[in-house]
Amino acid sequence: MSTGDWVEADLDELEIDEHEHHSAPLPVVAIVGRPNVGKSTLVNRIIGRREAVVEDVPGVTRDRVTYDANWNGRRFTVVDTGGWDPDATGMNLRIAEQAQVAVELADVIVFVVDATVGATDADEIVGSVLRQSGKPVILAANKVDNQQLELEAAALWSLGLGEPHPVSALHGRSSGDLLDVVLDALPETPAVTFGTERGPARVALLGKPNVGKSSLLNKLAGEERVLVDPMAGTTRDPVDELIELGGRTWRFVDTAGIRRRDRELQGADFYAAMRTRAALERTEVAIVLIDASEPLTEQDLRIIGLVIESGRAMVVAFNKWDLVDEDRRYYLEKEIDRQLVRTPWALRVNISAKTGRHVDRLVPALEKALDSWSTRVPTARLNAFLTELVQQTPPPVRGGKQPKILFATQASVEPPKFVLFTSGWLEDTYRRFIERRIREEFGFAGSPIEVTMKIREKRGKKDK
Repeated sequence: MSTGDWVEADLDELEIDEHEHHSAPLPVVAIVGRPNVGKSTLVNRIIGRREAVVEDVPGVTRDRVTYDANWNGRRFTVVDTGGWDPDATGMNLRIAEQAQVAVELADVIVFVVDATVGATDADEIVGSVLRQSGKPVILAANKVDNQQLELEAAALWSLGLGEPHPVSALHGRSSGDLLDVVLDALPETPAVTFGTERGPARVALLGKPNVGKSSLLNKLAGEERVLVDPMAGTTRDPVDELIELGGRTWRFVDTAGIRRRDRELQGADFYAAMRTRAALERTEVAIVLIDASEPLTEQDLRIIGLVIESGRAMVVAFNKWDLVDEDRRYYLEKEIDRQLVRTPWALRVNISAKTGRHVDRLVPALEKALDSWSTRVPTARLNAFLTELVQQTPPPVRGGKQPKILFATQASVEPPKFVLFTSGWLEDTYRRFIERRIREEFGFAGSPIEVTMKIREKRGKKDK
């Protein structure tokens, strides 16, 4: 019986996210309104999935957050903003400023008002600002769950923004009608298309709260795109930003700081952690930001483990390196080597997000990690390498028999997965040895790889 008769490895095709194939910039719809009127609920209704963090507490959305959406075959970008309060101070003022920036960038503005409350003084002021913007403004009267409230919503004509459009973001009532009005107001939008060209590489920024993720994103962008505040937890939604670096466009996803184990989280923090995991799943490579001025924590190691578990390429960036003196740097390098002994393949960069020191080293590291993540080793070369390796260091004997590696193939990329077809069980230590030698021979710096085995079933004599 030939080896080919029983090798059944699936050679996975690369999965391409069709929705990332945007050649022209999409028109932008900004969702604005005072705090807690249901903006994020409306965004979730528009994009058709629960992605924006929703909680019945004002101020849960703190940055302007973008999502891709399509309606009736036309594509556009939705921007969810923090509550716009004209009397805001401190952190609330920063949130309001982000909302104003979103309005400036938008092609169409959807102004959300709580129909059960009616027009407040704050709504009147925001309405006045929107009228002066010169942009098309669509007035959404939210929380209209019945016909009686629909009649009461008519009172919102007083805002001087035209016809109020009654909608229930929570239950979906009349949301399609609202989207039809939005499309009529938008400039011509590209149709949904499917092709083979990849969009920008997607990079997740991960780390515990207040480690400097938003500062790094702002430094890379060259402007303040997300809020930076000494108070931990100011980012809760994953924030997507397109940034030009090293001659190419990257889509950065700034995520909420992962605090502790999910079971210890409550409310918006719990959902923010879930969104962070979802954000990681739709990226190719992660930057794990670690505070170099403090010892590595269990939290840091758990976040690194999360990236490994997701199978994404990884760059570990040690932030605040400028705060570490020379003596401490030497011992810190030793500590890092010891604590990251299970992930020696992770690429490491020492940076300062605040000053910009060595931030330019991130792009080569990201590119190297992505190249490794998509590397495919030719089957003939892989088997020639393994044949020589097994001759030099054969597998340990198990149950009085020595297992043989009959054939090997790389079953997939992104992340690279190898399947060994064997005559018996290979010890975990031997498989780790093979993984280490594969890395030494073929690279894969910055990328996890997986080595699994498929044991040949014993056949009858006629099959031998």
